[in-house]
Amino acid sequence: MSLDEEEKKELQRLARSRSLREDLEKLARSRHRIFFSGDAVDTDRVLEFLCEYNAFIHHAPRKFRPIVDRLMKL
Repeated sequence: MSLDEEEKKELQRLARSRSLREDLEKLARSRHRIFFSGDAVDTDRVLEFLCEYNAFIHHAPRKFRPIVDRLMKL
Protein backbone atom coordinates (compact mmCIF):
# COMPACT_ATOMS: atom_id res chain seq x y z
CA MET A 1 0.00 0.00 0.00
CA SER A 2 1.42 3.31 -1.03
CA LEU A 3 0.33 6.68 0.26
CA ASP A 4 0.00 9.68 -2.00
CA GLU A 5 1.51 13.04 -1.03
CA GLU A 6 -1.74 14.42 0.42
CA GLU A 7 -2.15 11.40 2.70
CA LYS A 8 1.47 11.68 3.86
CA LYS A 9 0.97 15.37 4.71
CA GLU A 10 -2.19 14.57 6.66
CA LEU A 11 -0.39 11.89 8.68
CA GLN A 12 2.48 14.27 9.40
CA ARG A 13 0.01 16.96 10.53
CA LEU A 14 -1.74 14.45 12.83
CA ALA A 15 1.59 13.28 14.23
CA ARG A 16 2.31 16.85 15.35
CA SER A 17 -1.08 17.14 17.11
CA ARG A 18 -0.48 17.21 20.86
CA SER A 19 -4.19 16.74 21.70
CA LEU A 20 -4.43 13.66 19.48
CA ARG A 21 -1.35 12.12 21.14
CA GLU A 22 -2.78 12.84 24.59
CA ASP A 23 -6.12 11.29 23.65
CA LEU A 24 -4.44 8.17 22.27
CA GLU A 25 -2.29 7.85 25.41
CA LYS A 26 -5.42 8.11 27.58
CA LEU A 27 -7.09 5.36 25.54
CA ALA A 28 -4.00 3.16 25.78
CA ARG A 29 -3.87 3.51 29.57
CA SER A 30 -7.49 2.46 30.06
CA ARG A 31 -7.99 -0.09 27.29
CA HIS A 32 -7.71 -3.18 29.51
CA ARG A 33 -9.69 -1.79 32.44
CA ILE A 34 -13.20 -1.51 30.96
CA PHE A 35 -14.49 -4.58 32.80
CA PHE A 36 -12.83 -3.80 36.12
CA SER A 37 -14.14 -1.99 39.15
CA GLY A 38 -11.12 -1.46 41.37
CA ASP A 39 -9.07 -4.66 41.15
CA ALA A 40 -11.95 -7.07 40.48
CA VAL A 41 -13.90 -7.86 37.33
CA ASP A 42 -17.32 -6.21 37.40
CA THR A 43 -19.70 -8.82 35.97
CA ASP A 44 -22.41 -6.21 35.45
CA ARG A 45 -20.10 -4.28 33.11
CA VAL A 46 -19.21 -7.46 31.21
CA LEU A 47 -22.86 -8.44 30.81
CA GLU A 48 -23.85 -4.93 29.72
CA PHE A 49 -21.05 -4.90 27.14
CA LEU A 50 -22.05 -8.29 25.74
CA CYS A 51 -25.73 -7.33 25.49
CA GLU A 52 -24.92 -4.03 23.79
CA TYR A 53 -22.46 -5.70 21.41
CA ASN A 54 -25.01 -8.35 20.42
CA ALA A 55 -27.58 -5.62 19.78
CA PHE A 56 -24.99 -3.72 17.73
CA ILE A 57 -24.24 -6.69 15.46
CA HIS A 58 -27.93 -7.69 15.31
CA HIS A 59 -27.23 -11.08 16.84
CA ALA A 60 -30.42 -13.13 17.14
CA PRO A 61 -30.56 -14.82 20.55
CA ARG A 62 -30.93 -18.59 20.60
CA LYS A 63 -33.58 -20.45 22.50
CA PHE A 64 -32.33 -21.54 25.92
CA ARG A 65 -31.33 -25.21 26.17
CA PRO A 66 -30.55 -26.63 29.59
CA ILE A 67 -27.23 -28.38 30.01
CA VAL A 68 -27.82 -32.14 30.22
CA ASP A 69 -24.35 -33.35 31.22
CA ARG A 70 -24.13 -34.79 34.71
CA LEU A 71 -20.36 -34.96 35.13
CA MET A 72 -18.35 -32.04 33.74
CA LYS A 73 -14.62 -31.84 34.41
CA LEU A 74 -12.12 -29.34 33.18
